[in-house]
Amino acid sequence: MEKAEDQLTYRIIGCAMKVHATLGNGFQEVIYQRALAIEMEKAGLKFARELEMPIFYDNIEIGSRRVDFLVENKVLVELKGLTKLEDVHLAQGLNYLVAYKLDKGLLLNFGARSLEIKRLRHPLN
Repeated sequence: MEKAEDQLTYRIIGCAMKVHATLGNGFQEVIYQRALAIEMEKAGLKFARELEMPIFYDNIEIGSRRVDFLVENKVLVELKGLTKLEDVHLAQGLNYLVAYKLDKGLLLNFGARSLEIKRLRHPLN
């Protein structure tokens, strides 16, 4: 039996696949972000877009970062519009999971010919 979070990531990926199939690659990240918001809304997913989240160091707030999406308060979704994902993008996604105390995330790259999907898991869990 699959966990609810896994079902949730499958639903998000399904929405992303519809967006990529419709738009293809070559647009700016914000275009994919807007389209993904429409698809997730149609799918009945609850999400916050460009949510400002604080970053802490030693329990002291040292800044903030906007996440592209936080879906159902469980899954962080970061979008890219690059020809190729690099290791630094994966590291960034993992750092966000740690900073925001989330277990799962998705890194979605719409810039390649095929949608690139990287599942992220909190490195300490």
